[in-house]
Amino acid sequence: MSDKYREPMLRVVPGPTDINANGHIFGGWVLSQMDIAGGIAASRRAQGAVATVAIERMEFITPIHLRDVISVYAEVERVGRTSMGVRIEVVASRDRGATELKVTEGVFTFVALDENHRPRAVDPA
Repeated sequence: MSDKYREPMLRVVPGPTDINANGHIFGGWVLSQMDIAGGIAASRRAQGAVATVAIERMEFITPIHLRDVISVYAEVERVGRTSMGVRIEVVASRDRGATELKVTEGVFTFVALDENHRPRAVDPA
């Protein structure tokens, strides 16, 4: 992701139902938040509906805890004919904001959809 000041695409606090048996937040919950944020970024770039078609790379760096405030950053890093690669980072804010940790990152691929839910071209500009 670029070093410029950035706003999170999504900010959320996991709840008690999002905890696994180890006391950490479910990986699937985190993946869902990433997909939502990536979809927002891709939809804005495509100027319309998109669908997730692949997760090219995904890495869990450290667990997310209950009461962490999660910021999800998403940035379109490549545009093809119908698809876009979106880099997504998740940062956890702990201890009332005193600590921030990157907890996961990944690259998701989205395809632009037309009104019939078929792939359509994305403006290359």
